[in-house]
Amino acid sequence: MFDDIRSKKIVLIAHCLINQNAISDGTAVYPAAFSDLINFLMQNNIGILQMPCPELCCLGLDRGNPLGAASPVLVENTRIRSAMQQKETKDKLQKLIDYVMLQILEYRKHGFKIIAIIGANRSPNCGVETTSENNQETQGMGLFMEELAKRLYQNKIKISFLGIKSSDGMEKIKKLLRFAD
Repeated sequence: MFDDIRSKKIVLIAHCLINQNAISDGTAVYPAAFSDLINFLMQNNIGILQMPCPELCCLGLDRGNPLGAASPVLVENTRIRSAMQQKETKDKLQKLIDYVMLQILEYRKHGFKIIAIIGANRSPNCGVETTSENNQETQGMGLFMEELAKRLYQNKIKISFLGIKSSDGMEKIKKLLRFAD
């Protein structure tokens, strides 16, 4: 099954890295997407599974603050992180994790290799190495990535996480190749 031309290699990627239109107001760094990343994945025959944006799905496009762009990024990100820790949004977040896990389990069941999970560093939800908390960029994972990592651990699934920012350039992206083989 699935013995056609497909590579059977996939990365899961934070929604905003493919769709900058979904990012919180005032924080987009590209008009549409991280094109260097997308081009790199396509050139290396790595499929892309775009994860849902937890902030968009739980708080809305304006993240519950129509004036969010007027605040410094780290202040707004801290507010978003706080909003995502409320009971109602926590429940929605778990449903999003369920949706992502369903896809991971299905691909693995059919022999696909999940190369990595790529997040957006500094994000209060999709940060991998850094997140936003207490109005500063701090070491650690965002809420969504942290919950996803826990769920993977509970299911005894090992997938590498990689966080990127626009300032990282291609060197960090090229690290993906070592996971691909």
